[in-house]
Amino acid sequence: MQIRDLPYPDPGDPDTRSGGAFLLWLGRRQLGGQLKSLGWGTLHMAGLAALPLAVGTAVEAVIDRSGARLALAGGLIALLGALVALGDTMLHRTAVTNWITAAARVQQLLARKTAEMGATLTRRVAAGEVAAVSTGDVEKIGWFVESLSRFTAAAITTVAVCVALVVHQPALGAVVAIGVPLLVLAVLPLLPPATRRADKQREKAGRATELASDTVAGLRVLRGIGGEELFLGRYRRASQEVRRAAVHSARMWALIGAVQVLLPGLLLIGVVWYGAELAFSGRISVGELVTVYGAVTFLLFPLRHFEEIAMAYSFSRPSAKRAARVLALRRGSPEAAGDTEPAGDTETAGDTESAGTASTTAPRPAGDLYDPATGLLAPAGSLTAVVCGDPDAAGRLADRLGGHAALPDGEAAEPSALLGDTPLDAVPLAEARAAVLVQDKDPVLLSGTLAELLDVPASGTVALPAALAAARCGDVLDALVQGSADAGDDPMRARITERGRSLSGGQRQRLALARSLVADPEVLVLDEPTSAVDSHTEARIADGVRDLRAGRTTVVFSSSPLLLDRAERVVFVSEGPGGKVTATGTHRELLRTDPRYRAVVTRETEQEQEESGGPRPRTPVAERAALAEYEELA
Repeated sequence: MQIRDLPYPDPGDPDTRSGGAFLLWLGRRQLGGQLKSLGWGTLHMAGLAALPLAVGTAVEAVIDRSGARLALAGGLIALLGALVALGDTMLHRTAVTNWITAAARVQQLLARKTAEMGATLTRRVAAGEVAAVSTGDVEKIGWFVESLSRFTAAAITTVAVCVALVVHQPALGAVVAIGVPLLVLAVLPLLPPATRRADKQREKAGRATELASDTVAGLRVLRGIGGEELFLGRYRRASQEVRRAAVHSARMWALIGAVQVLLPGLLLIGVVWYGAELAFSGRISVGELVTVYGAVTFLLFPLRHFEEIAMAYSFSRPSAKRAARVLALRRGSPEAAGDTEPAGDTETAGDTESAGTASTTAPRPAGDLYDPATGLLAPAGSLTAVVCGDPDAAGRLADRLGGHAALPDGEAAEPSALLGDTPLDAVPLAEARAAVLVQDKDPVLLSGTLAELLDVPASGTVALPAALAAARCGDVLDALVQGSADAGDDPMRARITERGRSLSGGQRQRLALARSLVADPEVLVLDEPTSAVDSHTEARIADGVRDLRAGRTTVVFSSSPLLLDRAERVVFVSEGPGGKVTATGTHRELLRTDPRYRAVVTRETEQEQEESGGPRPRTPVAERAALAEYEELA
């Protein structure tokens, strides 16, 4: 794989059992590039290792006054110099290619996992952790992949040089062969504390990053309450903790670097001292002494690669562990998805292609939408409203209806929702998304023009003007035209800023709703789609959604009386960890017959519930006002 061939057609199915297993899998997928880098690295190292021999030969030629041998040594040095330059150039090229392609593979895997998990991803891991994995951790993993081939070439060359020294000059060679492994092993006791300090630094840096992100996201609120200095002080303290942890970590790595300089220097002094005695005694020649000195000096170069691989592994191991934890997440329950064990390298491009062919020929799931965990049933072709006593349970239920049964760590897997007789988490992702679309309660608007925002995969049945009209976006389009100098009179050319920050919460909700409506899925699940709009607009949106989605399955999670009164069927899910459907009917029927439903919808206090005397026919004042407002708007 070359950089020009990126992205990968199929990044593969990673082994996510552990960080080490993930690194090993990544290394196997990079085997071709690693072998190329190893070959060029060995050529580079061998050229450097052979230079002392050529220099020693030249010294012997000068002593013996042999011009022919001196010319031969000069030619050998020039040849070795060319090989060293070529090997170094190609080693750098192939090693950096390995780095970039490995990082690209991990980023593609993370992007694919993010698309697969959807909104449920942040219920399993923090958004900041996902961002950290896709940026800093990817770079550290790529660093280890890049340095692995250089380390292997250095290790091979070091062993070869030590063996050659033992054979060529046993007395000095034995000293070098014993001393070099001791130099490598000397730093091993220092690596665990250095790794712990580095992990502590990354942990503190992650906390500071999360604090900064939260502060920036809530800056408007902080200014409103005058809390800028309070949070600025917190960030300063967190930043100082990161600085102290970084200095603490750097001291240990500086100590490792000092050891890597001091001990080889002592070895070099010992070899030169002992070699000089041998030369004075006539046991070795001056040229041989120069050759051994040059070989020992060369060995200091591979030792730096040993230090680099130790640092790269200590930094990449926790990064690979975090990446493996994110990539190990599964869209559905393990029983339905069949993902109880990592697949390793079992997936191939051919398997992917055959799976895609099968998915296109299989019939798309259709029918009633049913959730076995709660007993919720949304009949096909109807508008069903869902009221949950627990707002958090509502979000998880909405995700499950979209085919995502993933839960926070430590919770048991839940059964998948069924569309007709088909479990959604067993359906290929593309088919599940085409069949069921879930709009989160906090939808995100990507930056770009309005036309780009609304350019989504769609059935083609719902025209864009009809979707915008149903979501009551007329005033939003006018505001976009007025606020965008490049739009002219065409709101489709108006630019949306990052996450739609230039729009109000209600305007963002309506544009996101229009985007969902124009997609026209078989089943549309809306989680609090009108929580940020006023009552008059909410009533008009409810009418627009009901009319536009007539004959299509629509599920709306809301506790707004104006939305609930438009629904053909209202389902109440009780509060609690094992919330179940406890009541079904129309909005007005449930108001009269179910006190718990009435308490959630009308926000009754406990005292008002006690005064109501239980489930007796009664219409609270708040509900009468809401219904009167609806009749006035209608």
